[in-house]
This record gives sequence, structure tokens and C-alpha cells, in this order.
Amino acid sequence: MQVKTTTIPGLTFSVTVEEVNHRDALGGLICYVALLYKVDPKTSARHLVRRSRIPGAADDMRREFQQGGIKAFRRLEHAKV
Repeated sequence: MQVKTTTIPGLTFSVTVEEVNHRDALGGLICYVALLYKVDPKTSARHLVRRSRIPGAADDMRREFQQGGIKAFRRLEHAKV
């Protein structure tokens, strides 16, 4: 199982994107999960903002945050998890 973590720092909080990718011996995809967390810098508490099981979703989440910043977070925060 491969876990890839990307942290995007911000002024008041940071965003962590975790991507879990599990493959069988032949390279077939068994499990994929992308998780987007809001991280409080003072307490290091993580709040789940969004999750997805669509392969490649972590790249989309990461790109959206790097381009849209706080606007992307507000848009995702009101969407259902």
C-alpha cells in the first residue's frame, strides 16, 4: 500500500491531501482513496473536508487549492463529504 501526503501551507491553516493507493501483484488497482484535511497550525487537529474514491482525484484537489486558495476551500467546505 502506498500513501502519498502533500501539505499546502496557508496563513491561518494548512491543507493536507492524502492519497492511498493499493495495488495487487500484477499492478491492478485494489483500493484508492483521496482525503482532503484542514489542519489547525496551533493544535494540529485535522478536519476532513472532502474524500473521493475516483483515481486521480488527489491531483485535482491539490491543483484546485493551489490555484483557488481560500475560495476553493470555502466551496469544498460546504459540499458534502
